[in-house]
Amino acid sequence: MPDAKDAVGRSPSARIRERFSHPVIDCDGHWTEPIPVWMDYIEKIAGSAAADAFRKLQSGRGDAWYEMSRAERQDRRYWRPAWWGFPANTLDRATAMLPELMYRRLDEFGIDVAIILPTRNNTPDYIQDPALRRAVVRAANTMQAEMFAPYADRIIPAAILPTNTPEEAIEEAEHVVRELGMRTVVINGSLLRPIPRYFRAGEDPAASPSYVDTLALDSPFDYDPLWATLVDLKLAPMTHSGSRGWADRSSVSNDVYNHAGHFAQAANAFARAVYLGGVTRRFPTLKFAFLECGVAWARALCADLVGHWEKRNRAALLRNLKPSNLDCGEIRRLTKEHGGRELSGRADELLENIDVLFPGLAAEELTRRELESGEELDDFAAVGVDSPEAVAAEFARNFYFGCESDDPLVSLAFDSRLGPPLKPLFSSDISHFDVTDMTEVLAEAYELVERGLLDESQFRSLTFSNTVELHAGTNAEFFDGTIIASSVAAELASSHEPPGIQA
Repeated sequence: MPDAKDAVGRSPSARIRERFSHPVIDCDGHWTEPIPVWMDYIEKIAGSAAADAFRKLQSGRGDAWYEMSRAERQDRRYWRPAWWGFPANTLDRATAMLPELMYRRLDEFGIDVAIILPTRNNTPDYIQDPALRRAVVRAANTMQAEMFAPYADRIIPAAILPTNTPEEAIEEAEHVVRELGMRTVVINGSLLRPIPRYFRAGEDPAASPSYVDTLALDSPFDYDPLWATLVDLKLAPMTHSGSRGWADRSSVSNDVYNHAGHFAQAANAFARAVYLGGVTRRFPTLKFAFLECGVAWARALCADLVGHWEKRNRAALLRNLKPSNLDCGEIRRLTKEHGGRELSGRADELLENIDVLFPGLAAEELTRRELESGEELDDFAAVGVDSPEAVAAEFARNFYFGCESDDPLVSLAFDSRLGPPLKPLFSSDISHFDVTDMTEVLAEAYELVERGLLDESQFRSLTFSNTVELHAGTNAEFFDGTIIASSVAAELASSHEPPGIQA
């Protein structure tokens, strides 16, 4: 870890910041919403009954887990909630909930401008009552806009859009931009929904078998109107969804088991849906940021998509994998010659069970039923790519990836041997448990350079250029009024990508 403050009181991160000629932008800091104030805003918007209902809902999961015996938790597979997910450093815990204190300490953190996200309100889909959900989100966004307004030259608060339905998200997007003047939004890119076949009206959705809806592929709703609204409002949506509580993240006793990699898992699911659902092809100026998940999974997914396209694009499927391409006569000959006692006389039976996953079907029937199914054979049809290079370029173009300071795998984003450059974003995650000292975050990130994993130019992209491209490349006025406005304008002027235009 970095050394403590020096003789003149500079923090490790402040000393590192002095080395750069470029600003440092934190693309994913947090605050912890002050519950009493939040309740005041909910009561003002929706009344005391709504505030009381939300307070009860907030404590429900944790209270229930602690009240159950071990046997009850196991019987219900009631997954363990996190214990104390925030700083236990007194000054940092106060900083997490006091906007003025956070503002005054940014120089200690080595951060020029911070984009600050909420904590509890990041994914409001757990609130099942639509009226309560809308009230809670509206209250949180109003609270953030008003409480951070005095600090607009260095702090940009992010609004939350509930994505349970596209209409909800559109309504709130219009409100936060046009009424509250907010500039960036966080969406939940993956929601657990009850499977319709097993869900009955009036039941608790959490008690029904569920699936993960990733909005952009096979969703019960059409989210294209939301994507179009985000383009019109010049917003680059950020997703901060997690996957705690999913089938493989439901340990009843071990929170690390549930937590490790859960943001990356949710980001992977949403990125696959956006990509294969053709969202960035239909909306080429719409950029997506996947936060608190690192970039290693994205490098792996990009390579995996290239490999799948090479084997499973339409031409390759018909050329190499269509069952009716088989020469049944040759299989009979080979079976007779090499089948031995068990198989040599059973060629016809083998050909009638040619697919081990679908016994009882011959090659012609396997081909016929697929081609007549009415479904698109090519899983990449919506993406519109025609080469391995295009597959990777389409993935890399509009996606950005939040990387925390202790992530040693950021270097994978810049390794040209693995594919086109990906776009990591410096993400402090201040106000959460994994930042035990807010003054050390930038210095810890700079260890990537000191260890030879990044060079200075790549570190500049991580801490400045990529966030400028994400937000100011979508909205040239994004950083207006901040202390880095002139640096951003110079960056945009030197960029090959004019504001709001995709290459």
